Amino acid sequence: MTSLIRIKKEFTDIAKAEGKGISAQLVGDDFFKWQATINGEEGTPYKGGVFFLGVDFPKNYPFSPPKIKFETKIYHCNVNEKGEICLDELKDKWSPGLTVTRILEIIMNIMKTPNVDSPVNAEIATELKTNKAKHDETAAEWTRKYAQ
Repeated sequence: MTSLIRIKKEFTDIAKAEGKGISAQLVGDDFFKWQATINGEEGTPYKGGVFFLGVDFPKNYPFSPPKIKFETKIYHCNVNEKGEICLDELKDKWSPGLTVTRILEIIMNIMKTPNVDSPVNAEIATELKTNKAKHDETAAEWTRKYAQ
């Protein structure tokens, strides 16, 4: 099964990204289900937080994207209340050349620089554009509350 071979290689490769604030572990002994973590970076309202994400691989991976969503509640304009992430690379811009490590790096990047032009939560995006201090205060509060 080529999917499993690819997933096992990616699981080995993600260990090399741990120094970048990204890690993953299997859920049970199922290589098709991971729990990934992203550490909130300095200079963001998410600093100090540890965010858990569920990663579910389809049977035809890498020809279809994995389903990745936040399990930790996060105040972010590109993440809805169910933890689903508005990210083109997980939808129509998916390519078999992408890896979970790369997708997690992209997610870390949108935590640093939210995409206010393509929000899944328009209210949060508007707040970020019009009152960044209030946005950052709420995001930091949620980080302390949910991501410790």
